[in-house]
Amino acid sequence: MTNPTTPWFLYILLCQDGSLYTGISTDPDRRFQEHLLGKGGNYTRAHRPVKRVYLEKVGTRSDALKRELEIKSWERKKKEEFLQSSHHEILL
Repeated sequence: MTNPTTPWFLYILLCQDGSLYTGISTDPDRRFQEHLLGKGGNYTRAHRPVKRVYLEKVGTRSDALKRELEIKSWERKKKEEFLQSSHHEILL
């Protein structure tokens, strides 16, 4: 069980085929390593991630889930525009 005060993060990964994967975690570095090792979600086992292109601290698990659903609902073009206009750790 996660401590209620543990911050949650939303992340976006760039995959080898150019697709984008959005997920949430309390430890985005560990979770990225899991994706690289094929221990992430079904999507990243089939579409191997190359790098994390976005990281956002979102607060609670509930906030993270809402933000994840919001971004997953966007079309590819909107995600690309968001990534290009955002100030984050790695740019596409």
